[in-house]
Amino acid sequence: MITLALSLAGRLLALAPEPALRVLCAAGGELILWLAPRRRRVLRSNLHHAFPERARAWRRQIARESSRRLVETTLLSLAAPFLSLERIRRTATLGPSVRAFTDDIGARPRPVVLATIHLALWESQTWLKVLVDHPIPEFGIIFRPLDLASADAFVKATRERHGMRLLSRKEGFAQALAILRGNGCVGVLVDQNAGNRGALTLFFGRVCSTTELPGILAERFSAELRTFYPRRTGFWRVTFESEAVPFDGTPGGATIEVNRWLERALSGDEDLCASWLWAHDRWRNQDMPARRLRLEAKRNLLGADQAARGLKRLPRGTRLWIRLPNWLGDVAMTVPLLRAVRLSRPDAEITLLAKPGFVPLLESWGLADRVRALPQPGAGYLARFAAMRAEYPDVWILFTNSLRGDLEARVAGCPQRFGVLRRGRRRPLLSHGYRVPDDFDEAQHHQLELWLAFLRHFGLEGRPDRIPLLVGGPEQGPVGLIAGSENEPSKRWPVAGWRRVVEALPRERFILFGTRADAAITAAVAAGQDPSRVQDLAGKTSLAEFAERLATCRLLVSNDTGGMHLANALGIPVLGLYGPTNPVRTGPVFAAPFKVLQPPGCPPTGGGRLADLAAEIVLEAMGYLPWHG
Repeated sequence: MITLALSLAGRLLALAPEPALRVLCAAGGELILWLAPRRRRVLRSNLHHAFPERARAWRRQIARESSRRLVETTLLSLAAPFLSLERIRRTATLGPSVRAFTDDIGARPRPVVLATIHLALWESQTWLKVLVDHPIPEFGIIFRPLDLASADAFVKATRERHGMRLLSRKEGFAQALAILRGNGCVGVLVDQNAGNRGALTLFFGRVCSTTELPGILAERFSAELRTFYPRRTGFWRVTFESEAVPFDGTPGGATIEVNRWLERALSGDEDLCASWLWAHDRWRNQDMPARRLRLEAKRNLLGADQAARGLKRLPRGTRLWIRLPNWLGDVAMTVPLLRAVRLSRPDAEITLLAKPGFVPLLESWGLADRVRALPQPGAGYLARFAAMRAEYPDVWILFTNSLRGDLEARVAGCPQRFGVLRRGRRRPLLSHGYRVPDDFDEAQHHQLELWLAFLRHFGLEGRPDRIPLLVGGPEQGPVGLIAGSENEPSKRWPVAGWRRVVEALPRERFILFGTRADAAITAAVAAGQDPSRVQDLAGKTSLAEFAERLATCRLLVSNDTGGMHLANALGIPVLGLYGPTNPVRTGPVFAAPFKVLQPPGCPPTGGGRLADLAAEIVLEAMGYLPWHG
């Protein structure tokens, strides 16, 4: 039934007038763009990645023309078995390079490996022997069989009717060897995703998997390596062209050079660019969720490819966007993981999305290629994310656990959206989730452990880098105090305790830190103290200025707040006062001096009252800490 349907469609197309076919192709191309959203995104995303510097209108035009030519190619593939030899010779011609090549191999047979490409009207390549007016050596093309046996048999029979042999990837390798051994020509499609069997190379600044088969065959038989492709010259009109590909004689060298040739050809020739199959997801092998955060393949040619291009580092072509948490402490705890992601996926262009107040600080830390401020809540909030669709992010990692964060990623059109799935909580807007194991008690494990397991689920390699961002505070600096806690009053040590510490150490200089909301608390702590000895900065610094002043402190005594985590990230010794909250889960993560202080009788996982923590206990802890001398 399938064969009959294909035959009927092919005969009708072969008889159809060309103007009608043109209209059909134009309409079909538009339908792909409008009715196949996933295919449309792949097409436009690929062009945006390859040509980010070109105007949007230019990319849209190339996408439209590529879509139309895909339909035109499909129709020609169906009609080709029913075209007369006379019409084939009117449809296709030999360019000067192919005519010279076929004359040469006819007179001087030798093994030749031809790198063929998915350019418009690629079906016409099987007509080569019809167009050459003298005998040429045996010619075979390695192809990927169709899953449906009847359709595959029909396609194979129709393609071989003019003397070209089709060699199945599954069963035809031995036949390809025999053809080359007999001084024949073998063609291999080189621009497809080669999956796990391919080698990692670069293509338009992104890592992809490329077949090494042309290079393997060329090396084994000392064969000549050439490109062979159809150049569309009009509707159902092509001219065949070919170029020699110099390489170093190794399979890896051949793979790199063929890939680079195609990249140069598509970059320098708009007509070839519009004919290439941009709707094919050439880079798909590196987006498998289970290994999204690492580079993995049977063979890795990235170092050699990078050297051939004269690049000092891998291009950062994979667009990895990371939605950071909303609280400063949580943001600081992600830093070791952000470093690990950079090392595990060195080809990623990392964009951090964070609250506006965090942006200057994050930019100064140099953790990512870009830091973007989240829009202000209110009217137009989601519209700002919708506008991000035009930037085509590839993967979106969410350290947040809110519906709002998931909606942001979905509205931005990112195809892969990764987050943590907890028991009893659904996150339907994620594309993939890491489900917290049933036996994982979050109260007994640090938040960093959970996030690390989450990222490793998606392929992260390596360990978190816990080295502080700075070396540490000066030995003679002031003591910093954070007496407030904007998000939870129960996390605050009473003002009386802070005043007792200040008064018990008359020779020390103190800086009180906090937000505007903490100003009343810090004012109460500083009341009556010598302003030259006790400086109150609550609400008077930006986050970046806060970090700068923290770095001057030799010690920070703090409630469980974001500022405590920031000091730890900067390498400042910290004495953390914990009562109701759980230091096992939310303690600082950097390898800097840190001591947890809890009220007497408080469980290690928290639950005590900070009011029960005596000032003498805090003063004693300050005396025994290593930075005290």
